[in-house]
Formats: sequence, structure tokens, C-alpha cells
Amino acid sequence: MGPRFGTFSIVAADPETDTWGVAVQSKFISVGAVVPWAEAKVGALATQAHANVTYGPQGLALLRKGRSASEVVKQLTEADPQRDHRQLGVVDRKGESASFTGASCVNWAGHVVGHRFACQGNILFGPAVAESMARSFERTPGDLPERLLAALSAGQREGGDRRGMQSAALLVVRAQGGYDQGSDRWVDIRVDEHPSPIEELARVFRIYDLTLLEREDIATREPIAGEMALRVQRALGVLGYYIGPMGGSWDAKSKAAYLRFIEENNFENKAKDAGAIWPSVLGYLEERAQAELTRRQGTAPVQSGALDRGPGAATGPAPVSGRGSKGKH
Repeated sequence: MGPRFGTFSIVAADPETDTWGVAVQSKFISVGAVVPWAEAKVGALATQAHANVTYGPQGLALLRKGRSASEVVKQLTEADPQRDHRQLGVVDRKGESASFTGASCVNWAGHVVGHRFACQGNILFGPAVAESMARSFERTPGDLPERLLAALSAGQREGGDRRGMQSAALLVVRAQGGYDQGSDRWVDIRVDEHPSPIEELARVFRIYDLTLLEREDIATREPIAGEMALRVQRALGVLGYYIGPMGGSWDAKSKAAYLRFIEENNFENKAKDAGAIWPSVLGYLEERAQAELTRRQGTAPVQSGALDRGPGAATGPAPVSGRGSKGKH
């Protein structure tokens, strides 16, 4: 018998937006490499406990043929002589969901199946983990990534994996949703080893969202003028992108500094108008500026004048612009 995964996960679908996804946390290294499987317009699976990784590709193949979630669970587990040690959650293209918990999975082990989602877990503090995940998913507003992350957090608040925390992952698919529309992996992030993997996953998702996705309502953008221009100039000044008067006048020099910040951080999809700023960009910019100020207060200079220059300060040739709205590597 191989290693057991003490894990809790949720598989879910939002057919209205053509998205399917899996979120998972475990006291096990790199859980995202084993548990989550999903394909746009097909469905999603989570294979865990003494995970049978063949459930992933085999299950997606069955879903691709039009099998329902319950049919997939039945066919996979009945053919597996080690099924008593397996746990499986499935959601199909229509949003039907089903779960399986083998009789030999380590307590507490079980699942909660609801409308368009299934929560499952093993080696947990108790049934409240899965139950709270289900409630959170049902009650949290927003799109699928937000609801999946909320479900993970709710499960951890009830104790989660009773051995502790180590890794987490979020996989959400939609047709042509991946980088440069070349795949269906709309959101694909992992925290492979961390003392607080769910919080770290949420942090990484925030940057991923800001860099690659277009989930923000364009109506939330604010014109960069007056007090807002002064806030942006100050933050850009701290980071070394802008040197000039802090009068709140959004002139060509200020715009150029702002666009350089956008390009160097791969936020080109938020640069449709250099005269307006998205709330997410403003938050990130001001957090970076505050972190830079804190660094200057607590770091001894190695190079003369280094602490007076932010990371955006020009040190060589001008940066090369990005290839397009999806950033660069």
C-alpha cells in the first residue's frame, strides 16, 4: 500500500459560464500534481486517499463520451480491486456530481454532494469539514474560482486535514481560457509546500488574476486625476519609476512611468487606458510601495544610495515592451 493522502477537495461546475474546476488541500507534498483533473466542456475529477491517478484520464475519457458523473464513479470504482482505499469526486458537463469514499479510507472520511458540486475528504477532523465546504460554496457570491477558494478556506476553518497543512491547488478550465488561448486551463496554480498553503494559494491567485485574467468590471476603473494622480505618482516615485513634481498633474511623464510599471509587471491587459487605473492595479502598486518603504527602514545599504532607489529605477537600457495582453516569460 502506497502513501495515503489526508486531503479535502471540491469539484464543481458552472455551466452558465462554461467553467469546471477542482480545489484541493492536503498534508502531502504537491497535491496538485495528483488530485485535480479537468477538461473544458467535459467535466472535472478529484482522485485522492490512496489516489488512483488513472482515474483522471480514464474518467475524463468516459465523461467525454457523455457518461454522467454517477456512471463514471460507478465504472471506475467497480473495476478497481483497491476501491476500498480510494476516494473520488466527479462533476460532469451538465453539472451533475457524484462522490465515492471507500470503506477503508482513514477516518474521518466522507463526502457531501450538492447541486453542481461534490466535496470529499479523508483523515479529517470530522464531517464538519466537508459540510462547511458545501455551505460556503453554495452561499459565496462570485465566479467559480472565488467559490472554490472560499470552500477550501471554510474546510480549513473546521480543522481540515487533521495532520496539518502542506500543499494546495486550484484548477479551473474553460474553452480557450488558457495562456494566449492555447489551452483550456483558465486558472492553473499550485502551492507545493507551504505552512499556510490555502492563504498562499489565494495570494498567488490574486497576482495570477491581475496578470492573466480579465475578471474585473471595466466600470470599476477610476480616472487618474487630482488626488488619485497624486497617489499613483507617490507610489511610482517610491518604486523609482517616476521622478518629477508630485502635484497631481497626470502629464506625459507620469503616464510613461505608469506604463513602464505596467509592462515590467506583465499587467498589459490592464493598460487599455493610461488615463485610468483598475482597483486591483492600484492596490498592488500601493502595497509594493509600502513594502519598499519598509525595506528601506529595515535594510542596511550594501551599495551607496541603493536604499533611495526603488526596483523600478532605471539601471540600464530601457525595458523591452511585452508581446501583448498576456505578458511574457
